[in-house]
Amino acid sequence: MDDGSIDVKRAARDAAYAMPLADINPADPELFRTDTWGPYFERLRAEDPVHWAVSAEEDVGGYWSVTKFNDIMAVDTNHEAFSSEPTIVLPDPAEDFTLPMFIAMDPPKHDVQRKTVSPIVAGPNLAKMEAVIRERAGEILDECPIGEAFDWVDKVSIELTTMTLATLFDFPWEDRRKLTRWSDVATASPESGVFSSTDPEVAENERRAELFECVDYFMRLWNERVNAPPKSDLISMLAHGEATRDMDRMEYLGNLILLIVGGNDTTRNTITGSVLALHQNPDQDRLLRGNPELIPAMVSETIRWQTPLAYMRRRATRDFELGGKTIREGDKIAMWYVSGNRDEEVIERPNDYWIERPRVRQHLSFGFGIHRCVGNRLAELQLKIIWEEILRRFPKVELVGEPQRVFSSFIHGYTHLPVRVETRN
Repeated sequence: MDDGSIDVKRAARDAAYAMPLADINPADPELFRTDTWGPYFERLRAEDPVHWAVSAEEDVGGYWSVTKFNDIMAVDTNHEAFSSEPTIVLPDPAEDFTLPMFIAMDPPKHDVQRKTVSPIVAGPNLAKMEAVIRERAGEILDECPIGEAFDWVDKVSIELTTMTLATLFDFPWEDRRKLTRWSDVATASPESGVFSSTDPEVAENERRAELFECVDYFMRLWNERVNAPPKSDLISMLAHGEATRDMDRMEYLGNLILLIVGGNDTTRNTITGSVLALHQNPDQDRLLRGNPELIPAMVSETIRWQTPLAYMRRRATRDFELGGKTIREGDKIAMWYVSGNRDEEVIERPNDYWIERPRVRQHLSFGFGIHRCVGNRLAELQLKIIWEEILRRFPKVELVGEPQRVFSSFIHGYTHLPVRVETRN
């Protein structure tokens, strides 16, 4: 870490501890864009682990921040007291634009809709996909320029995950980058740079227009698949599934967005995060290159270290005591996975990137309980394969500029990562 980075980290820590505790709003996306969120959560874990925060955003308002590993587990595994409805993000949905999706549903509807799509990411189908993912990963890496700078996010991370997502949907190959765009649009704020204007009304109108374009495109695919024999792609599964075949247009769109974001943003940001983490920890890079059998452990450590979704929201269905605080019925709760994954009381050396970590799979990034990430094994498979192929080809992936991060407190990721590969093996 250079002196400039040290100064930024020191200033962030000073600011976090100088601020009145009651004023800390960990959902401020600027903390994530500037990568200065760590000290704020460190302080909350130490001084107020179940913390009432108030956002300046009208559609967020007041909410509870749960920041310690075991408290997050207590919320995440108790879906009766902590509902996922109506949404998994802090901003409340607009009354005229709600997007039902099974991750934001409670049983029994959640269970039957999740069961409809889960076979596509189960073991037998993953075994079929492995060779395809490996072939594509090799092609992507072989097309990376040698000796000149390029954007790893665009050239590698987005390309691999978008190819995989297009395969899961059996989506027209030439239009696959539409999936990336719709994923970005679905989760972006007006200030993100994704839209033509930072004006909230303009940005929201653009977002809705593009998401309607998304559902119209997928409706054409639905109509093709529903009138054909059932196949093993996600759209056919939804069109023929007993629990999903009668979805209305907005519920179809909601589940599409869930599957697109879940299959795209999270894995692509962890692929990018792995390059950054190994650059920042050259001893771990050398260790990995000398011991490729550590790739699965490195994948799990990166998923913890990166935490690609910073939080999930819940709603209290009744009064509940947690960490000495009374959460009232109807209150919002943010389970900060990004903080729980740094909890000093549960995770040894939590701020270190340590690929030989004991119990390396002990992390919160996939969630727990009935909403545990349905595609976690596919995410791990893509990361494992891309790093096996990287080590075969590149002796080093060098950062040549600062990473640019997503302006979001939900999607914890990157928009650009400038790198250079000097030689091939």
